[in-house]
Parts: sequence; C-alpha cells; structure tokens
Amino acid sequence: MRCNQFVLLITGALSIFTPFCVHAQSRDSSLPTSLEPNSQAKSATESATERETKADTVKQTEQAVERETNALQTPVQWLQRLQSLISSANYQVSFVQTTVGKETVPYLWRHGVLDDGTEVEQLNLQNGPGRELIRVDGIVSVFEPDTQPYSIRSRFINGPIPNILLHNPQKLLESYEFVLVGRARVAGRSAQQIRIVSRDNTRFGYQLWLDEESGMLLKLNMLDLQGALLEQIQISAFSVMASPSPYFGRINPSSLPEPIMMASSQSRAHGWEVNYLPVGMKEVKRDTRRLALTGQVVEYKMYSDGLVDVSVYVQPIEDALGGDIALRNEVSTFLTLKAGKAQVTVLGEIPLQTAKAIATSISAVNNSND
Repeated sequence: MRCNQFVLLITGALSIFTPFCVHAQSRDSSLPTSLEPNSQAKSATESATERETKADTVKQTEQAVERETNALQTPVQWLQRLQSLISSANYQVSFVQTTVGKETVPYLWRHGVLDDGTEVEQLNLQNGPGRELIRVDGIVSVFEPDTQPYSIRSRFINGPIPNILLHNPQKLLESYEFVLVGRARVAGRSAQQIRIVSRDNTRFGYQLWLDEESGMLLKLNMLDLQGALLEQIQISAFSVMASPSPYFGRINPSSLPEPIMMASSQSRAHGWEVNYLPVGMKEVKRDTRRLALTGQVVEYKMYSDGLVDVSVYVQPIEDALGGDIALRNEVSTFLTLKAGKAQVTVLGEIPLQTAKAIATSISAVNNSND
C-alpha cells in the first residue's frame, strides 16, 4: 500500500513539472534559471500540505471515535448503541457459528431501510442446500429445501444471535448483570468487551465484543459455569452502507407467501406448578399436548428470561416412560426424573443442576375452585 502511494505521489509530481518544462523551453532563453527550482519547491510544499491535510482528517476521525467511545461509560449504553445500529442502519454481515462438537456454520445477514421507510432483512445459511429467511417489516418468510415456503408475523428473524441482545437488551437486567470489561482487539479492530452474568449463577454466561467505530457486534461467546466455551458467533466481515443492498431491490413483496394463521390454543388449568425458577424467569406459554409416539397426554409450560427458554413437561407417574435420564447435548440439557406422583421432563440451554432444581420443585395444586 505504501509503495502504491509513493508511485501515485511521483506520478502526481511529474504531471505538475512536465507542462512547466515544455512551456519554459518555448520561451526566450534569457528567462531566469531560478524559476524551475522555485516551482519545484512550491509543488513540494503543496504536496506536503496535502499530506498534512489528510493526516489531520484521519486524526480528526480518530478523535471523534475516541470522544464517542469515552462518552459511552456503561455496558447498557454500548448495547443501546448496538440496538440503534441494528434497527436503523443499512449493513451486510458475514459470520460463522461454532458449537462444541459440531461443524462451523456460515451465515450471510443483510438489513436495510428503504426510501419509503420499509424495514427489510435477510438471513441466509451458506452451507448445504441453504435456508433463507426474508423479513419485510412485520412479516418473515421462510424458504427451505423440500419444504413449502411459508410466512409468519414477526418483527424479528429468529437466528443464531439472540434477538433480545440485538433489539431490547434492557429487559435482561432483572436476570443478568452487564459488566464492561474494557478495550480489546477482534479481527484487527478496536472493540469493547462486555460480560453478561446470571445474577444467581444458575444460567450460562456470555461475552460479547462491540466494534468501537460502528457499534456492530464482532464476537459473541456462550460460556458454561466454569468458563469453558460452549458456542461462538464470530463476525468475519461487515460493512455499514449509505443505502440498502441491491439484493432488496429484487424482492417483490407481493410474491412472498401469505402469513399463516397461528392456531390459538385454549389454556386450561394444570394440576401442578413449579416452585423454583431462576431469577427473572417467568411463564410465557402453557399447553396440553399428546405425544406423537405414545399418544399419551402431557402438560407443558415454557418459561423464559428473554435470553433462555426452558420447557417443562409433566405426566402422571403411572404413564411414566422409562427411568430417570440426564443428557447434555452441546449447549442443551435434557432431564427426566420422577418427582412425587409425576414424571417431569426439563429441556433447555441451562446447566444440569438448574434443570434438576426446577424438576424437583414440582408440586400438585388444587384446582377444585376452577
């Protein structure tokens, strides 16, 4: 790069000197010979001034970034900057997801805001036959091989990066503590590192690095309770652009599948309740389901803190299938055990001891007044 700049500088200097020399030869030879050195000195001065101007511009840009960096004093402010960028900027991001024991999976992620204010987004799985999700405002269309395309109503694409971190990180403050670690370098760029720690040490932790210049996410790690890496999102390339990617100009919203109507299930009283949950985790869904393999009816509830979902299934002990089971699959825990007169199954991205604490806290409730 420096060699190219030197060649350009010499070429520029020659373009200044050559016309002057040709013009000087056509004049009377009595012209003072001191003119040529003076012109060279003037050109050299102008080149030096240009270099100083460029250096000043770079320095001013660096100082502006430094001022903005210093103005962001808390991890919440950094995450709010990420939130603002994700929802309002035009960008293209390439990243890979690496999970312990599994292959690395590459993704392409685009976002844009069209001239009429329409928000558009794309997430494309780059390996194999591919899987593509396209969002136009509040409708997400899903395209998968060997499956009929369909659309659902949602303001977000459900991808490897947790939506709550990108769009509403403040909601996590009840369950997690945000810690600003300080400066680091990721992929050659200056970044701010933030730790996200469960307030009661019952859930996995996270580390994320945000680009100082743009605020973009550069890396996200999920760690177990001992600090070992479970999963990583690594940004390999990104660009923030003045206008949306030309890709979005090729999307015809009228050709996308119509949103499917989600069947609303009637909630009914369950005969049990969970008496222990991690801090900030709340019930978000309940249902009664029939198992496909056995036809048995189980009661189901989902709990969430916004970052982690935990599913709990309960059935009478007389319908129990097999004995107690405890499995760990990459980042997920699967636990089945007998608790009193019920068989309880807990599934979620939580430590085994947390799943066991939830399962053993199950108790029957009296629904005679319902």
